[in-house]
Amino acid sequence: MSPAPLHLECSLDKEMYYHGESIAVNVQITNNSNKTVKKIRIAVRQFADICLFSTAQYKCPVAVFETESASDGLPIKPSQTLSKVFYITPLLDDNRDKRGLALDGKLKHEDTNLASSTILREESHKENLGIIVQYKVKVKLVVAYGGDLSVELPFTLSHPKPQEEFEKPVPTATDETETPDTSKEQEAPPLDANLIQFDSSMEPTRHDEDDDLIFEDFARLRLKGVEGEGTEA
Repeated sequence: MSPAPLHLECSLDKEMYYHGESIAVNVQITNNSNKTVKKIRIAVRQFADICLFSTAQYKCPVAVFETESASDGLPIKPSQTLSKVFYITPLLDDNRDKRGLALDGKLKHEDTNLASSTILREESHKENLGIIVQYKVKVKLVVAYGGDLSVELPFTLSHPKPQEEFEKPVPTATDETETPDTSKEQEAPPLDANLIQFDSSMEPTRHDEDDDLIFEDFARLRLKGVEGEGTEA
């Protein structure tokens, strides 16, 4: 490189992405050198470490994007800058013919995706995991007459969290006791109500007058009997 530096700064919009989601790569370039940046190459690479009897690593690009178009601000001549966001999406459909690729499932299954990233913990041993999968975004600047510049950004590729199904609450026995049926209480008569009611509007009938005469005759005969017992004594 020339004595004046060529500055490259890259970042991702987040650390974790789901399968099928586009990755936003923010690229900022400051060319203080006397050379020209002709091309920008962005690649998503999968790293698969096989940790069995011996350790082996496989590197496979799963998405590649290159541009040298003027619409993307290229070429970048000396004393020029560039700030742009590029989008790239790693998909299994674009990598079915590649070998040494780690997958979640089999190629013949429709729901198969690229292998998700392995979450490593400090206390975990690589030998117990078997295969460790990691992903990185590599941004490379192709400079005229050599002296390319590149940077790598790690990220996590995972499946989305399954949606939880909420069930309707089932009423319990306590709920039924707390909400009694008020319609039955309204139908029940009050405790101090007079259960025996007489109809005062009705006029006395012939049968009622005969009952009064019989009662008077019975009272008169009983009175005579009492007087007769008094005279005998």
